[in-house]
Amino acid sequence: MSARAVVPEPHVSEWNVRLRLVEVGDLTEAHAVLDTGVNLIEVDAEAHRSAQDPADPAIGDELAVGRALAALGQQLIHRGSTAAEAVEAARRRDTP
Repeated sequence: MSARAVVPEPHVSEWNVRLRLVEVGDLTEAHAVLDTGVNLIEVDAEAHRSAQDPADPAIGDELAVGRALAALGQQLIHRGSTAAEAVEAARRRDTP
């Protein structure tokens, strides 16, 4: 009889991101909120239109949102790295 590998159940979660954009003159501000179901992570970012740039609101929106999502990504990487380091430090303390 052959041994069958036990396949663990997948971990599934759904996270939601809300974005709010405000454009006033040459400034576009983005506010992003990530809801993990356990935590809310919020970031702000902005984009400034130069005088030589076209007056197209979509460009400012894309830049401000891109910057907000990049900042959100950096926060997630930092949080994950910090949590992993804490678990590893605790494991080393508990290992004789």
